[in-house]
Amino acid sequence: MPNLYTLIIHFSFVIGQQPLQLHSGQYKNVFHEPFSVEQCKFYVSAIRVTGSNGEMQTLPEEPRLVDAADTASLTIRIGTSIPAITKISFNIGVDSATNTGGVHTGDLDPMLGMFWTWNTGYIDARFEGQSDSAHAPAHLFTWDVGGYRPGVDATRQVDLPLSPGTSQKIDIRADLLQWFDGPHPIHLSQTPICHQPGPLAMQLADNYATMFSIGG
Repeated sequence: MPNLYTLIIHFSFVIGQQPLQLHSGQYKNVFHEPFSVEQCKFYVSAIRVTGSNGEMQTLPEEPRLVDAADTASLTIRIGTSIPAITKISFNIGVDSATNTGGVHTGDLDPMLGMFWTWNTGYIDARFEGQSDSAHAPAHLFTWDVGGYRPGVDATRQVDLPLSPGTSQKIDIRADLLQWFDGPHPIHLSQTPICHQPGPLAMQLADNYATMFSIGG
């Protein structure tokens, strides 16, 4: 039987090629809209690794909250017996059972600010900041994506291929520019607010599902 070892998954937040600087960094998206970032966090769940022999293992972990403002949350340590990993997969968001199962503890504790109501459940991902292009009070933009109801599910699967033989540590970059310009062009000047499940939340989820890549 293969030996169990600790896999380290580390997330880093970037804006294009630049490391994210909360509050102080000044950036522009692909539409030349200026913005700064006050918050960015998301749930990672259903982590799966695939080995060189095609064996896949789902790692038994509760959803983990990855928060750009919390250094400790950027590293996930988890046990696996897959010795040579060729792909890592995970979901952004929490599943329907968790969303409809009421209040939970740990990283799902409502005190962390990622829970709406008993009807709509958890926020899968949040991106919040300020932009002169955002026609909202104080030029703030807030994109809270999540909640669940039949036919409207913002959970997205991410699949990242790895160099043959990867083990022990995987570095994953999250490029926030993709929130604006993945499959859907989303302008701060037109839609600075998202606070409920629906078409805009689904488009934002499609976009940020593309923000992940393997990096150093």
